[in-house]
Amino acid sequence: MSQTELESLLYRDVLTVARGLLGWSLISDLGGETTAVTVIETEAYAGPDDPASHAFRGRTKRNGSMFERPGTGYVYRSYGIHWCMNVVVGEKGLPHAVLLRGGEPSAGVATMARRRGREANLADGPGKLCQALGVTGEMDGCDLRRGLLRLEPGPGLGGRTFAETPRIGISRAIDRRWRFILVG
Repeated sequence: MSQTELESLLYRDVLTVARGLLGWSLISDLGGETTAVTVIETEAYAGPDDPASHAFRGRTKRNGSMFERPGTGYVYRSYGIHWCMNVVVGEKGLPHAVLLRGGEPSAGVATMARRRGREANLADGPGKLCQALGVTGEMDGCDLRRGLLRLEPGPGLGGRTFAETPRIGISRAIDRRWRFILVG
């Protein structure tokens, strides 16, 4: 997929985008240092039709970015501790988003290790991924199609497949198999 194909992908339904972002690169030039991961895990959230979505009850100051145009980054604090990031998808005004749950480091590993204070498990969770890439709440509302934090075509699936599982870390709509993980 090219950057133009990313534009097209972002306007599709949230489940298609959550699967489609697997294998893409998430690149950060934040703090003057380049880091990147290959997206290997995502979760889909369908706004007003999804009790687990931050936008289930409508627009708030916290979730306002979810109502913006596709490709907008929705960055929020999880449990008051970790920053997490979603990619807004679908039509503007309909708060569907894909949580970037995990990535395989592909550039700037030493920087990621310094930011994380460890050598292993650098981006294998949504909070870890944001910390490794230097993402904070200041990036809420950013354009992930271009800029200091962006999605670009990556290595793709590389012959791997993906598994569909129930989402984790939520207490509502836990039966939906809307978590997608590269395997193999």
